[in-house]
Amino acid sequence: ADAMLPEPAEDLGLMAPAGQLWSTAADLCRFAVFLAEGDEKVLSAASVQELRTPSVPPEAGQWDGGYGLGTQLARRGGRTLVGHTGSLPGFLAGLWVCVEDGVAAVALANVTSGPLVGAVAADLVSIVADAEPRIPEPWRPLPEVDQELLALTGPWYWGANTFGLKLAADRGLELHPLRGNGRGSRFVVQPDGSWKGLDGYYVGETLRVMRRPDGSVSHLDLGSFVFTREPYDPEGDVPGGVDKEGWRGLPS
Repeated sequence: ADAMLPEPAEDLGLMAPAGQLWSTAADLCRFAVFLAEGDEKVLSAASVQELRTPSVPPEAGQWDGGYGLGTQLARRGGRTLVGHTGSLPGFLAGLWVCVEDGVAAVALANVTSGPLVGAVAADLVSIVADAEPRIPEPWRPLPEVDQELLALTGPWYWGANTFGLKLAADRGLELHPLRGNGRGSRFVVQPDGSWKGLDGYYVGETLRVMRRPDGSVSHLDLGSFVFTREPYDPEGDVPGGVDKEGWRGLPS
């Protein structure tokens, strides 16, 4: 029946951190922005990235949910969502963020059971992302450019496969194939001068610039993958070496 039952407000005691947090839709949307972008006054973008990273590897096949560090992860319509649902007697809440689309949704309901507000919030994300595609951020030059890092940018080869290395903000690097499909990732600089993969195939892997005795760059070492400036560069440290006669046609 369409009837109501008042729910008493309970002090949850030791369980208060798991449910006794009261907020508004507007403030939850602000929290969603934090989950997407971070805030150096609270947590760095790198730390927030850990919140959005699965704490255990996804199961084989099509995964539809999991957990990061304190956040829920879900897959809906090909999108990865991060957030959480919540409930107390008399209240249901759902918050989901799609970082790639730059869209977040919050749903609140004064009920104990019934509407799946988490599903409602997920549907809202899809509706907005599909109907209002994200406007690309305007291009802006870097505030300053490290010439030594700038010299690393441009084409690199893994075997005969061409990749482009791009300089990003905060001394970060991006490596992506220049043609066709392939393995790419973004990298964040480490205290020792190396870079750590943030996403994609090389997530968690270390990128190092290998130099010759005279200080010139020999090659890039990415988790044992060797990238050289020329395909099978005889001057590079290619595993197994390079045939001394180089590239040639089929002998008669």
